Amino acid sequence: MSNGKREGKLISPQMVLFEFRNTIGNPYVHIFGVGMPVLMMIIIIRAMSAQVTDAAMRADMSTSVFLGIGVLIPLATVFMGYGVSHAQELEKGIPQRMELFGIRTSVSLCNRILSEMIFMLLAFCIYFTVGCFFVDMKRPSLPGAALYILCIFVLSVILFCLSYAISSMLRKFSLTYCVTMILYFAMMILGGMMGISYDNLPSAVQAIAKLLPVTYINRDFYMVWKGEHYNFVPMLQSYLFLAALAGILLFLALRRMSRRLH
Repeated sequence: MSNGKREGKLISPQMVLFEFRNTIGNPYVHIFGVGMPVLMMIIIIRAMSAQVTDAAMRADMSTSVFLGIGVLIPLATVFMGYGVSHAQELEKGIPQRMELFGIRTSVSLCNRILSEMIFMLLAFCIYFTVGCFFVDMKRPSLPGAALYILCIFVLSVILFCLSYAISSMLRKFSLTYCVTMILYFAMMILGGMMGISYDNLPSAVQAIAKLLPVTYINRDFYMVWKGEHYNFVPMLQSYLFLAALAGILLFLALRRMSRRLH
């Protein structure tokens, strides 16, 4: 009976620690998930602050940039970092070996996503600590801060599913790295984090940008952060679209994997 209970557990401290070591052993998450957001946040805010003389406008601008650049953390640590790592594991046959030892894929995934969330939390702690020293931003309302955390968490889960689907379908490090890197920078550009704002994008490109949650977090979330009234419907629609896309790709990836096993 005890063995059955042990086998049925989806999360265990030992597995979380094992997956967390895999996460921190990936150099991409440190470079793109911790270093790059911090540097971009400081450089962009410093450059834009020099051009804004009004203190209130400068605080709004700094808050908007700070919250928007924070989206790079789940994009890098969960989406690109996990996708590349999982593709490497597939090439080496590690998931198959783990199944031979009785560790089911569902168990590995649950522990891995928890380890990714822990690392992302630590990355955000570093990001917010640096921001407190270098950024003159507005204080958040309690609902605004809670909604930001919720939106980032939900986005991270969707990105994890999307990353798992892409790496499982491509099954090669080089291809997965190329595709996730392209999508990573595409989301940055469409979300207005590469120097081109949403308003300056062509109308056709704006239509694509509206389908991405990162656009709304980068462009509008400072209003939610301050507790101002905001229409969440377009943002919610973007979350539903991305979740549907991730769900379809995940279904196809799992179906393909089941065919391989049979």
